[in-house]
Amino acid sequence: MSDRSVPLFWATGLVGLAGGFLASKVGWPLPWMVGSLLAIILVRCLTPWQLTEIPGGRKCGQWIIGIGIGLHFTPAVIEQVASHFGLIFFGALFTSLSALFGIWLLRRTGEDRATAFFASMPGGSGEMVNLGARNGAVLSQVAAAQSLRVLAVVLFVPVVFKFLLGNGVPLNHAGSVDWSWLALIAPLGVLVALGWQRLRQPNPWLFGPLLVAASISLAGNLQIALPNGASQIGQWLIGSGLACHFNRAFFRRAPSFLGRTLLATALSMLIAASAAWVLSSLTRLDLRSLTLGMMPGGIAEMSLTAETLQLSVPLVTAMQVMRLLFVLFLAEPLFRYWVKAGEEN
Repeated sequence: MSDRSVPLFWATGLVGLAGGFLASKVGWPLPWMVGSLLAIILVRCLTPWQLTEIPGGRKCGQWIIGIGIGLHFTPAVIEQVASHFGLIFFGALFTSLSALFGIWLLRRTGEDRATAFFASMPGGSGEMVNLGARNGAVLSQVAAAQSLRVLAVVLFVPVVFKFLLGNGVPLNHAGSVDWSWLALIAPLGVLVALGWQRLRQPNPWLFGPLLVAASISLAGNLQIALPNGASQIGQWLIGSGLACHFNRAFFRRAPSFLGRTLLATALSMLIAASAAWVLSSLTRLDLRSLTLGMMPGGIAEMSLTAETLQLSVPLVTAMQVMRLLFVLFLAEPLFRYWVKAGEEN
């Protein structure tokens, strides 16, 4: 296969737009993300064109989606989420612990401790690669496993939710478009993202705008939303950026390792769905929202799915963020304790 790259990155955008348009016409969930993702992967895998990522495209997409997620946070919704903090804490912890099966499976099939551990943790790809680098993991395996996990969740979960579970009950986040507020929130989101990035914090272009939008929305009890089409643009940019991590060589590399990663991801999703069912039975909270919140996917992707299906975006976001914090703060200390315990035995 030729390694020649398409010199004009706009080809990536055009292919992504075509895929998103087709997916929207057939009624696919998250069409502009999933459609652009699949279209670009197919081109990169089946043709010599190694479409390159749109410069800054994924960051811009996360900025848009972060603002959109933040605008869902209102005092009434936050009060509901805060009243279930214990549930959110337990759900995030349980989802993090479900990674133990993946670690066990990869260890049983010959992977070293560091690679098995950081490849299985449901955290961000960049963060897990960085932690793996400090602890001697095989970085290509960690990056491949993390990317494949997000890909599997993004492609599988929205389809199951829409075609098997149906839409949720509308949350009345009507929200008119208020350009004066958006003109304040949007540039502030960029500034906070840049600061967050400078401090080397995770997901700066999602969390920065999300924090700004949520804070202003809560302080002013705003009932506003992004203009029509903004979410679709964000989906397209994120899907196009994610797709550029995959090509024919990726799927040919260590197929057995990728297969075990998919198996571990599938079991993690099954465990998350089962735990969500138990929590929903105990609390009578919406099963769909709880399940999305516990899925081992990306925050932006799962929150977008919740928004598309009219579920509780703040609840899903809170559970996803809590899980990420668990993984980021506990993964490395737990790994080093595991190594130390192994040496003593």
